[in-house]
Amino acid sequence: MKIPSNVFLVGPMGAGKTTIGRHLAKLLNKEFKDSDRVIESRTGASIPLIFELEGEAGFRRREKAVIDELTAEHDLVLATGGGAILDRDNRSWLIQRGFVIYLHAPLEQLLERTRRDRNRPLLQTDDPRQRLEAIMTERDPIYRQVADLIVLTDHRTVRTVVKEIQRRVSRL
Repeated sequence: MKIPSNVFLVGPMGAGKTTIGRHLAKLLNKEFKDSDRVIESRTGASIPLIFELEGEAGFRRREKAVIDELTAEHDLVLATGGGAILDRDNRSWLIQRGFVIYLHAPLEQLLERTRRDRNRPLLQTDDPRQRLEAIMTERDPIYRQVADLIVLTDHRTVRTVVKEIQRRVSRL
């Protein structure tokens, strides 16, 4: 099988979507975009500020418009925000318009990767572990539902994960 025109990365915050996406795009000779960075660029505001001013619902409206637009492009590797899959339309666009890869990592790894990151509004709580557990309980089944491929990123180098994705996609 030839590499799909669009590759969409889904998964929780801290799974490595942006880092792996950049490297994967380079390897596949595709453009890379991160939906959160596109939102920040267009609004001139950080994701935490958007959450503060508009709430999560306001952010999700912006995210939905960006996901619709970006998934309609071609030759793209797209890193989506962790909650993008919560919207039914987003899920539909991801499934219909590209090859979806769920980057999965265990809770401990996600906590370690996100513990100092203040750009994660949903984790700015007294108990980030409990919040991340709740997020994963809700979202993991949805990530699995939309995924064409699931790749574990736990304690692995970016290069190893990207090579695995290339190998597994080329065998399909």
